[in-house]
Amino acid sequence: MTEETRLIEWNSIKTAIAQCEDIKIMSKMDYSIEAIQKWAKQSKQSLETQNEIAEYRLRLNRKQGEWIETNIPEEGGNPTDQLNKNGKLARPTLIEAGIDYHDSPKFRMLARMPEETFEQFITETKAKSEELTSKGAVALAVRIKRREAIMNTPPFPEGKFQVIYADPPWQYANSGLGGSAESHYPTLSITELEELADRASRQATDLPGDNAVLFLWATAPFTPEGLQLCEAWGFEYKTHFVWIKDKSTYGKLGFYAYSQHELLLVATKGSCLPREGSLVPSVIVAPKEDHSTKPELVYQIIEKMYPGPYIELFARKKRDNWETWGTL
Repeated sequence: MTEETRLIEWNSIKTAIAQCEDIKIMSKMDYSIEAIQKWAKQSKQSLETQNEIAEYRLRLNRKQGEWIETNIPEEGGNPTDQLNKNGKLARPTLIEAGIDYHDSPKFRMLARMPEETFEQFITETKAKSEELTSKGAVALAVRIKRREAIMNTPPFPEGKFQVIYADPPWQYANSGLGGSAESHYPTLSITELEELADRASRQATDLPGDNAVLFLWATAPFTPEGLQLCEAWGFEYKTHFVWIKDKSTYGKLGFYAYSQHELLLVATKGSCLPREGSLVPSVIVAPKEDHSTKPELVYQIIEKMYPGPYIELFARKKRDNWETWGTL
C-alpha cells in the first residue's frame, strides 16, 4: 500500500470513528489503526503524525470501553435479559464483538477516566512533544483509581483487635495489563499502604490494641515491602507461613521462576503468643481459587491460634465473627 493510499484510508477512519456505534465495526477499525501505527513508526513519520494516529486510536478504545461497560458485566456471565427468543445473545460477548479479553480491562479503564482528565492527558502529552501511548493513558487511569481508593478510605471499626489479617493490594509493574491485579481491584504502592497505616493511627488509636498479631500476605517479589509494611504498621516480624498452591492450578506466572507459593508473614506488637497446643506446620498446601482468594484453611489456623477479636483488612468477602475494612 502506497503512502498516499494509507493517508486516504486514515482520513476516512477519522471520520468513521466519530460516527460509529457498531462495536464490531469499531473492533475492525482498531485493527486497521494499529496497522497504520506500525506503518507510521516503520516509515519514520513525524511525532506529530504518529501522535495524531495514536490520539484517534485512544478515542476509539475509549468508545469500545464505554460499550463494554454497558454491555458486558465485569464479573463475567451473561444476564438472562441479554437472551432473545432463540436463546442467542441479544448482545455479543467480547469474542463476538471482536475484542481480545486482554484488551478489555484497558478499554474499561480508559472509559472510566473523567472526560476532562482524558482530554487534558492528550493535550498535555502532545504539547510536551512526548509520544502519546495507550500505556501512558492507562497508567494515568491507574493512578486516579488508586488516589480515589485512598481518598474514599472508610473509618476503621471501633474497638481493639487482637488479630489483624491483611492481604494488601500490592502494585505490580504490570498494572493495567489483562492478567494483572489492577484489572481486578485498585492496587496501592508501598508508600500509599504506609499512608493508610498513618490514617489508621489517627482514626482509631485503639487499633490494633496493646498486644496484637499481624498476619500479612506478601508474594515473593514483595517480601521486602511486606517486611517494611509490618514495621511501618508498628509490628515486629517473627516468622512466616508458606502457601504452596496445587500444581494443577497455580498457572505459569513469574519472571525468574513460575510462582507456586505465597508468604504469610507473622509479626507481633507487645506480647502475643498463640494458644498452647495450637501450632501447626508452617507449610500450607491448598489449591488456588479465584484471583487473590486465599485458602479457607488459613482462617481456621488463625482462629485456632488466637481467640480474637479479629479484623481483616482489604477483605474480599465478609466472614462470620470477623470485622472487615477496605473490602475490595
